[in-house]
Amino acid sequence: MKLRNLTLAVATLAAAASVISTDALAQAKDQFIPVLSYRTGPYAPNGTPWANGYVDYIKLVNAKGGLNGVKLSWEECETGYDTARSVECYERLKGKGASFVQPLSTGATFAITEKAPADKIPVVTVGYGRSESADGTVFKWNFPIAGTYWVASDTIMQAIAKKEGGFDKLKGKKIALVYHDSPYGKEPIPLLQERSRMHGFELQLLPVAAPGVEQKATWLQIRQARPDYVALWGWGVMNSTAIKEAQATGYPREKMYGVWWAGAEPDVKDVADGAKGYNAVALQHGAEPDSKVVKDIMSLVHAKGQGTGPKEEAGQVLYMRGAMSAMLGIEGIRAAQERFGKGKVMTGEQVRWGLENLNLTQAKLDALGFAGVMRPISTSCSDHMGAAWARIHTWDGKQWKFTSDWLQGDEQIIKPLIKSTAAKYAADKKLTARAPADCQS
Repeated sequence: MKLRNLTLAVATLAAAASVISTDALAQAKDQFIPVLSYRTGPYAPNGTPWANGYVDYIKLVNAKGGLNGVKLSWEECETGYDTARSVECYERLKGKGASFVQPLSTGATFAITEKAPADKIPVVTVGYGRSESADGTVFKWNFPIAGTYWVASDTIMQAIAKKEGGFDKLKGKKIALVYHDSPYGKEPIPLLQERSRMHGFELQLLPVAAPGVEQKATWLQIRQARPDYVALWGWGVMNSTAIKEAQATGYPREKMYGVWWAGAEPDVKDVADGAKGYNAVALQHGAEPDSKVVKDIMSLVHAKGQGTGPKEEAGQVLYMRGAMSAMLGIEGIRAAQERFGKGKVMTGEQVRWGLENLNLTQAKLDALGFAGVMRPISTSCSDHMGAAWARIHTWDGKQWKFTSDWLQGDEQIIKPLIKSTAAKYAADKKLTARAPADCQS
């Protein structure tokens, strides 16, 4: 009898806690956004400007009155770019009514993907994460908005092919992939292997152990193999180390193409002229110091002494990536309010609907201060990426400059890869893909 009473008491307390949690969310005045960041460790030089842009954009929205009167609140949690610590941060912050989470780590994305459906928290990965999660019929809670690593690797190949005079000119050539030996670094491999089969070039895979400060053996291999091009899939100190090693071994920087996480100021500023000619993919934006959104942040946030980092950093590549990432998540909240009630705090499930129904027209982007910065983005039930556009920018020794027109990831290659990989994930996890009729739920 005592055991039965104890069991009932525990069940009653659990139910009460659930009601309290739900009521607290319903009565919340602020829309909460967890900020998983890394300002310490070997990746801090790159993680810090992203976080500064991310938080500054949240502050900008509040300075303009919030979302239909709803203010945004946030809390940072230091992850050190470590998957276990990222999951700990996620677990600690999710109970505060998280609107969405942006892990800023592919490894952490893999781990949190398994938790998000039960927690009903969208996982927003702007330009990173699982490439196959663009398939919203399988990955209902993942949103790799604006581009994936398959888009990045495909646009790199398009740029190389254009330089050579066409994809048919790649036959017999050698292309090396120098990559961070992690889930992040391995993401482009399936797409590059497919392109290799199609066009007859030799793909050389060269993993680099984290954090990437020791690459002499890698670049010795490059000096011996003499690839025609090198694709760099690095992060943090790995990028500048790779460029310095290329300089030391005499490998032409103009034949190097980095992913968009290897194409920002911290990657090249210490090398300066030694990095001249180095290319990288630009995800939607590049360095945008003259954009309206940056000017608004300067006047409404920094001018009031509320800036998150040094003002001279505002508008640089990773700062803009952080600001754009925050904007895309927040616009998911705004879209949710349009359906579920303006002036109300949205649940994670409602925000998920908003992210799946984004329609950022050029007029909307212009109004948000992103005129000239990025192209329109529109998501749907089946398409959680919404856009597959990028450009190449090149370091001239002092700054990044665009050196290509807009490039669009080839859907004839990317879509079948997404479909087959997502289907395998669904089979492995025993998931049923959503049918078109279920896409409004």
